[in-house]
Amino acid sequence: MLKVGCTVLVSACLAASSQLPPNVVKITTDDNYRRIQANGIPDHTPGQFPNAHNPNVIGPQKYDYKVPLHPKVAEKPVAYRMQPFGIAVNGVVFDPFAAEWWQRNPASGWQYEPHGGAIDLGLDSSNAHVQPNGAYHYHGIPNGMVQKISGDKPQVVLVGWAADGFPIYGPWGYSEAKNAGSELKKLASSYAIKQGERPAGSPGGKYDGAFVQDYEYIEGKGDLDASNGRFGVTPEFTEGTYYYVLTAAYPFIPRQFVGTPDASFERRGPPGGGFGPPGRGRRGGPGRPGFPPPPGFGPPPPGFPPPPF
Repeated sequence: MLKVGCTVLVSACLAASSQLPPNVVKITTDDNYRRIQANGIPDHTPGQFPNAHNPNVIGPQKYDYKVPLHPKVAEKPVAYRMQPFGIAVNGVVFDPFAAEWWQRNPASGWQYEPHGGAIDLGLDSSNAHVQPNGAYHYHGIPNGMVQKISGDKPQVVLVGWAADGFPIYGPWGYSEAKNAGSELKKLASSYAIKQGERPAGSPGGKYDGAFVQDYEYIEGKGDLDASNGRFGVTPEFTEGTYYYVLTAAYPFIPRQFVGTPDASFERRGPPGGGFGPPGRGRRGGPGRPGFPPPPGFGPPPPGFPPPPF
């Protein structure tokens, strides 16, 4: 596993917009952890916010996360609990789920998929939009950031760190996972839309990708496992590592962890973004009065103090 024993300070980048403050990211490591502090302002040009489907304005955040420097694969995948999946190298969080449920009820068990076509969350060309608190966040491949790093050429690009410490790449990888000399290809997920009709007590109709529950993992269908990752070599990990991959098709951003996510990624309050299913109008997220929060919410665990900027 690669160990970076230095402090990396990326600041004073060109603002994505004249109205935005500069992107600020600070990454430090010690013997056990990688700590990422950031203001969440993208280092590439974002879309127009607010827009017709996203009424929020991008604003600086106070992110302070830590991830294991030497992550370990757990005995079984670790369930996702609506916390950010990870954070990009530019300090913007990866947050794949939408806080939108069938009949506006998290207890229904049917969650709208941001890329499923049933709801329009006002995503920009980097698959991002803005939460009510001003947090710009990615729901898929951060095209603007990837293009900035790669020069818009096929490359194996490190795009961030998952909450369990494993690196996130995307969307290109080696056609032979353990051979850095093999041909590059866009790696494919192993998920597909289920066949048939949704069961009784559900939204009904055919599975069509509108809901997260419309998808299933099919072992061997693509290049990646159920956590949308694989073991292999990368430019940063020449001896090999497990790594996640962002893909152009579901799950886009992984929906489960192979390791144990650090407590610093636990949601401190309800996630933003709740705009309601079609025809419902814009809402404030699952923490709004009258609707129970989904599993995984509760008092925030101890964390780092706000970053010093």
